Amino acid sequence: MTGGSTPKVRIAILASGGGSNAECLMAHFAQGPGSEVGEVVWVVTNRKDAGVRGHAQRHGISESHVSKQAMNSGELLNELRERGVEWIALAGFLLQLPTEICEAYPHRVVNVHPALLPLHGGKGMFGMHVHRAVHASGELRTGMTIHWVSPAYDEGDILFQGEVALAEGDSPEDIAGKVLALEHRHYPPILEGLIRLSQGTDVRDATHLQSHKR
Repeated sequence: MTGGSTPKVRIAILASGGGSNAECLMAHFAQGPGSEVGEVVWVVTNRKDAGVRGHAQRHGISESHVSKQAMNSGELLNELRERGVEWIALAGFLLQLPTEICEAYPHRVVNVHPALLPLHGGKGMFGMHVHRAVHASGELRTGMTIHWVSPAYDEGDILFQGEVALAEGDSPEDIAGKVLALEHRHYPPILEGLIRLSQGTDVRDATHLQSHKR
């Protein structure tokens, strides 16, 4: 619905690791429907050796290492503003986002969590820690959650959940693979749908913001 009249939203991605979710976001907003409404203009990581930096370089996107100290001192917020960033997507970002950034971007910061919140969330629950907890629980279903980011870990309002069935013999690694596939499938179009809604485009008849339970 942009029709060339609505400027593309400028998106920053914050990630701490290999960046497969981040790479999916970069690709989605570089081509196809996502490119109509937004563009990833900056990738930030708190780890100098994070693989996400290579993904950003291959996509021709500016990337930076920002230390925890710089983030908490306000430097990150200042640079987000200087770069004209309007939306922030967390993709495996392990640091707690400062309250100042959450307040500066109300309903403009999203995160993907590898479980069905409120289960298996909170401080220290990330990556394989989550999948081992799911495995230990004996649950037969798990999934992923996309939610608004608040100053507290994993407590922002839930926007979308995708589910997947587990088999009795699934290892934590098997669970991780199933959940990652859900994240790759859903995170980019959900973010696109949120942006379209913020621009006044009604996407409720599409599948952007409908939870997929399989």
